[in-house]
Amino acid sequence: MIEKILGILGITILILGNLFTLKEKTRKKYSYPLFFFGGIGLLIYSISIKDTIFIILQSVFIIISFYEIIITRKK
Repeated sequence: MIEKILGILGITILILGNLFTLKEKTRKKYSYPLFFFGGIGLLIYSISIKDTIFIILQSVFIIISFYEIIITRKK
């Protein structure tokens, strides 16, 4: 049950991150961390349903989001 809640929370966070990408001023500061944490929620859910492709895609998404966080913090 907690996995489903984390999945719902993850997709909600991703939607919020997407809303921040629409505004240039908040794109770099807020969207990538939201993508990262939303991706973690969905990764936990995908592990619980044992969907290999979903697990791989979410892992790559999390890595890319983390990379973008590091890049934007250095600027």
